[in-house]
Amino acid sequence: MKPIVVVGSINMDLVCRTGRIPQPGETITGLGFQMHSGGKGANQAVAVARLGWPSILLGMCGDDIFGRQLLSILTGYGVDTQHVGTVAGSSGTASIVVDAQGENTIIVTPGANLMVTEAYLKTKLDVLRGAGMVLAQLEIPLSTVQWLADCCAELNVPFMLDPAPAADLPASLLSKVTWFTPNQTEAEFYVPWTRFGEEIVPALLTAGIRNVILKLGSDGVLLATADGVLEKIPAYDMQAVDTTAAGDAFNGAFAMAVMRGQSPVESARFAVAAAGISVTREGAQPSLASQGEVDAVLFQDSLHPEP
Repeated sequence: MKPIVVVGSINMDLVCRTGRIPQPGETITGLGFQMHSGGKGANQAVAVARLGWPSILLGMCGDDIFGRQLLSILTGYGVDTQHVGTVAGSSGTASIVVDAQGENTIIVTPGANLMVTEAYLKTKLDVLRGAGMVLAQLEIPLSTVQWLADCCAELNVPFMLDPAPAADLPASLLSKVTWFTPNQTEAEFYVPWTRFGEEIVPALLTAGIRNVILKLGSDGVLLATADGVLEKIPAYDMQAVDTTAAGDAFNGAFAMAVMRGQSPVESARFAVAAAGISVTREGAQPSLASQGEVDAVLFQDSLHPEP
């Protein structure tokens, strides 16, 4: 069981629930407030750990009260945080507004995440070398992600990139990505000349990416691989409460299923179930599913196959 190593952001999520998301210049009354451990990197590391797979997180926290809380919470979920660094200043934060339908808007303030540098990762080469797969996102410096892609290619370690928030990526980086996992908005950013739909996936493959998983929210995902697989995996019928971290739940679960030896289609089906469970609960990491919960959803689905 080689560990899944996640390189990415660690944030404290400041979550306000409202009836609706306010318009610019508008003040409305919130219905509740909570703080949760978050950050796309930390979320994906917890998603892996909750499913029972060894999970190592590489990242940075500040020396503030949030930093201490974040490390304690992550360790409690079973994430190996011994390689997480601490720097002077504030930890990353995310200000999240969630409406009555479970949709959200997010403002991320990077803080210590900006110190996840190439120099830091060079001190963790043994960790990267021992990884079964490396997961990254774009809430850390782009130069670090580029170095990480080069490193994984040299070490022959599969590299999954969640391109969020969307940013211009050089072809030299995209060509080293094993699994590229944008959502609808991010995919349109990378190939804006296509009409949204199944045309967008071939366009991404043409851009030099080997394998693409297009996240379609409540419509599931569209999987396309370099060896010709193109399959739509529908979402499960779940009552959405909070969509925060659904994409992170998917990435962690997909990586875990691939590491377990499942095919890409089987892994995507497993990950769609994990993401579906996450939207039924509030918060980022508190919403992430266990192995038993995902297996229960898949079992129920097997009892009622589509005609």
